[in-house]
Amino acid sequence: MSRVYNFSAGPACLPEPVLRQAAEEMLDWHGSGMSVMEMSHRGPEFMSIHAEALSLLRELLAIPSNYRVLLMQGGAIAENAILPMNLLGGAKAVDGPRGADYIDTGEWSLRSIQEASRYGPIRVAASSRGSGSISIPARAQWDLDPGAAYVHICSNETIGGVQFHHIPDVGEVPLVADMSSDILSRPVQVSRFGLIYGGAQKNIGPAGLTLVIVREDLLDRALPCTPSAFNYRIVAEHDSMYNTPPTYAIYIAGLVFRWIRDQGGLTAMEERNRTKAALLYEALDRSALFSSPVDPACRSWMNIPFRLRDARLDGACLQGAQAAGLVQLKGHRLVGGMRASIYNAMPVEGVQSLVAYMRDFEARHG
Repeated sequence: MSRVYNFSAGPACLPEPVLRQAAEEMLDWHGSGMSVMEMSHRGPEFMSIHAEALSLLRELLAIPSNYRVLLMQGGAIAENAILPMNLLGGAKAVDGPRGADYIDTGEWSLRSIQEASRYGPIRVAASSRGSGSISIPARAQWDLDPGAAYVHICSNETIGGVQFHHIPDVGEVPLVADMSSDILSRPVQVSRFGLIYGGAQKNIGPAGLTLVIVREDLLDRALPCTPSAFNYRIVAEHDSMYNTPPTYAIYIAGLVFRWIRDQGGLTAMEERNRTKAALLYEALDRSALFSSPVDPACRSWMNIPFRLRDARLDGACLQGAQAAGLVQLKGHRLVGGMRASIYNAMPVEGVQSLVAYMRDFEARHG
């Protein structure tokens, strides 16, 4: 069987060694006679899997001891609601929910804003929507409230292809980041954030697992309406076992964490991801047929949208790519065009193959 190069934005490709190990262990995990999918989440077998995954993640991200790691369900879209339910309350909210500031840099920021608005006063402190969401507003343009419960950013917009390449300074207000699509792609100073969250299906593992890294002093700010299973304090006190966790997704995530560590950790991932992105952006910038719409100052390393100057060629380009084993390149329905998602597990050879195909296509249709 020949595997394709899968450029899907998510669920995304996984490291092949991880898939092979999971296949080998499918029916019998380490002599237990059980698949991980069949194990009790409170049994010693799964508890060891759970503990190793958490330990590896803490090691990779150098997570400080005053942060709790929660393994939850529902994806980042669910966290768009769970987050404000957990952070808009607290002692300073005696007269009602506190407000929060959101930075709008694209479609996922917008979804976060719309969902959070159900639970309290949400302010859009800066937005790039007027310029087509192809850039990030300069920090000097942000109108932040020093009394806000938190400031929210989406560190990487998978649809628009813009990415924060720095951690913005928001003063004493906790900074919250949706890192669904670039977590574990590079080192990050966790202590600069109050909370980090993200769905697993891009750089961590299969869909169904949600990661939350939260500073302990933020665990007691939940609104009274917060369901117990979504209350960060309760989830933390039960070590993410308040309800049955997504056991198999946690197992795969642990294998991915180990693979990242064995590749050289996040420093090696950053170097690899920079190399892949540079290959593709250089090809786009040199091309007379293809182009990138995103401001070069904030181009994503993970999700690279691009266009043909003649959109009538889109179908032929995508069909030819599919035949060449380059799949899932169609752009998001909101923006059209094409998009290559090149997460950690995408090998350099996959990007090289895409660049070669684009050059060949341009030679035939340019």
